[in-house]
Amino acid sequence: MADDLSPEAVELLLRTKARLLAFLEARTGNRSDAEDLLQTALLKALASRRALRQADRLVPWFYRLLGNLLVDWHRRRRARANALRRVSALLPATVEVDDAVFTEVCACVNDVVAALKPQYAEILRLADLEERPLGEVAERLGITANNASVRLHRARRACLAGLRAMCGACLEHGCLDCFCRKKVSARGR
Repeated sequence: MADDLSPEAVELLLRTKARLLAFLEARTGNRSDAEDLLQTALLKALASRRALRQADRLVPWFYRLLGNLLVDWHRRRRARANALRRVSALLPATVEVDDAVFTEVCACVNDVVAALKPQYAEILRLADLEERPLGEVAERLGITANNASVRLHRARRACLAGLRAMCGACLEHGCLDCFCRKKVSARGR
């Protein structure tokens, strides 16, 4: 097949795998995330076979791909850390927020966002969860900054209304002792 990777390109990627993994591990701080990013990059490389036809350009192109993936990885980590801080600020000082608590608290939010109009769910994901600047979000969605601002405001109101309908008292009195998640779990049995 004309679009298949050449054996030379495959061999080159395999020879540089250890170096690529070390590059990622130095920037992520752990082996597991580095391996995940490398696997994602390899899948993207396979999907972009035409870019890989010239073996002499393969390694620089692949490092550029890894750099882009690292930027996205760091952005997601920052967004998650910021979300953890926001959740922590809402809770009593005696409650320590870790990933498990954050996941439980955010489960209701995820359910509500998934039920919103697609354009509301998308703008909430981009602006609030990924913490992208509103101008960037507007450009990505192909709308004006003013329209993005209005849509984000409406999406937040719809999300809050959905949380009130779904969670009721939990929303007002603390999500850590959330009885609505327990009800959903009991129904799912």
